Amino acid sequence: MAGFMRRKFTVKPVGSPNSDINVTPLVDVVLVLLIIFMVVTPLLEKDIEVRVPQTEEVETTSEVPPDQLVISIDKAGQISISTSVGLSERVPLEQYEQKIRDIMSTRKPDDKVAFFQVDDGANYGTFVNVLDRSKLAGVQILGMMTELPEAAAAPAPAPAP
Repeated sequence: MAGFMRRKFTVKPVGSPNSDINVTPLVDVVLVLLIIFMVVTPLLEKDIEVRVPQTEEVETTSEVPPDQLVISIDKAGQISISTSVGLSERVPLEQYEQKIRDIMSTRKPDDKVAFFQVDDGANYGTFVNVLDRSKLAGVQILGMMTELPEAAAAPAPAPAP
C-alpha cells in the first residue's frame, strides 16, 4: 500500500471568542412570522358582533307644549322666542339675555328648560353666543330640536354589464 498519503491536521490555537452577533437565525424567524401573519390575516373574521338593545317605537307629536320655550335662529342670525304655541317674538341679541331672564324668573327650578331650533345656514358663532347667554340668564337644561331628514330616494338601478 504504497499509495497512502498522509495528511497533516493542524489545530488552530484557541484565541478570543467571536463576539459578533449572528442575525441570520433572527431574520429567518422574523420572515417566517411575517409570512404566517400575511397568510392568516385575510382569514380573520372582520365583523364585531354587538348586542344592540331593543327599542320601543314612541309616538312623537309635532305640537309643542304650550309652556315650552323654543328659541329659533334663522340664516340671517335673527333670534325668535316662542313661549306659547303660534306666538313668536323676534328679539335682538342685545336684549335676548334680559328677555330670557324675565321668562325664567316666573318658572320653577325644574321647568327652566329651553329648546333651540337653529337653521342649517345659521352662523355657528351666533348660536354659541345665544347658548352662553341662555345659561347666564338661568336656563338649566338646553335642548336641541332637529327636523327629520327627508326620506332617501331609492338608489338608481345599476347599469347592465
